[in-house]
Parts: sequence; C-alpha cells; structure tokens
Amino acid sequence: MASLRPLDQISTNQIEIPVYNNTNQAEQKQYQGEDDNDQFDYSQRAQWLRAALLGANDGLVSVSSLMMGVGAVKEDVKAMLLAGFAGLVAGACSMAIGEFVSVYTQYDIERAQMKRDTKNRNGNTEESGKEDESEKEKLPNPTHAAMASAMAFTVGALVPLLAAAFIKEHKLRLGVVAAVASFALVIFGGVGAVLGRTPAVRSCARVLVGGWVAMAITFGLTKLIGTKGMEV
Repeated sequence: MASLRPLDQISTNQIEIPVYNNTNQAEQKQYQGEDDNDQFDYSQRAQWLRAALLGANDGLVSVSSLMMGVGAVKEDVKAMLLAGFAGLVAGACSMAIGEFVSVYTQYDIERAQMKRDTKNRNGNTEESGKEDESEKEKLPNPTHAAMASAMAFTVGALVPLLAAAFIKEHKLRLGVVAAVASFALVIFGGVGAVLGRTPAVRSCARVLVGGWVAMAITFGLTKLIGTKGMEV
C-alpha cells in the first residue's frame, strides 16, 4: 500500500492557477478607437478638401463681391442678379478648366515617372505588373477634379444669388447679401477645420476676414468710380 506524502512534500509545480482577464471589452474597443483616430493621417484629405473648399469659397466671395460692387452703383435688382449669374457661369468654367489643366499636368508627371520606374525596376515581371496597376489606380483624375471644382464653385455662388433674389429694397438687399455671405464663410471655415482637424476659431476667422476684405474693396472701388462720374 502506497504511503501518503506529507502536504509540505507536494510539488507546487503540479498546481495550475487559472488567470482570467477582467478587462472590459467595451473599454478596450473604446481605447482602440481612440488610438485609430489619433493615428489617422488627415493629410490624405488635403487634396480633395482643398479643392472643394477653395471652389466653394471662390464662388461665394467672387459672386458676393461682384454683386456688392454692382449694387454700389445700381439699385436695380435685375442688374445685381444678372451680374451674379454671369459671375457664376464664368467662374465655374474658369475653375473647371484651371483644375483640369493643373491636375492633368500632375497626371502626366506621375505617369512619366511610373514609366521610368518600370524600366529601371529589376525583379519579377508579374509583381511589377501588379505594382503598376496599383499605382495607376492612385493617379489623379482630371475630369473628376474639374467637375468637383465647378460644382463647388456653383454651390458657393448660389448663396448670395438666392439671398438677393426676393428682396426689392436696395439697402436691405446689400445687407442681406453681406450677412448671408458672412454666415456661409463661417460655415465653410468650420467644415474645413473639422474635417482637417485644425483649430476651428482660427480657420473661421481667416476665411471670414478674407471675404470681408474682398467685398469691402470691391464695393468701395466701384462706389468711388461711380461717384467720379465714370459711365457704368
């Protein structure tokens, strides 16, 4: 019959102590989400964000300033709306053509660089082909960029046009155009700050002051020309 060993002779190596992870899974996901947000590269948004905000701001400031300038010497609402509409069409076409030419130039440069890299690349031909296809997908699209710029300009330009369309009183119409344009500038600046994770107050103030300066200069110079007796 086997003899019983004393308790102090029992090897502790044979005892397994289970360890449970009590960390809250929800907290882990929350922390992981915060880390992902902190590690996100917001510079990837820079290209399309710049094009969209630039187009919208240009449309808003250009057409608002143009309407304010016409309103400085003409009280007729039709004159303001006609000038604003002409500015919308001309500006949208200008933005589209300029963006198309600019992006197409960038496309040609990157395409030529890809061809040079393909010639100088050593290794598996199949892998090189896959890399070329992947790089081609990342190339900028001039047509899409042109359409986006034109649409953004149009959206910004419609703001002062719609604001002045139904106001007959001259001074009130000028005030409404300036107020609505200022409000839209703050919105555009805030959207850009949120999407780009930049200081909101600084962004809004920069956009707003720039719009005010453009409208004030256009209104002042046109008013000055009108009071000097030059035919408009």
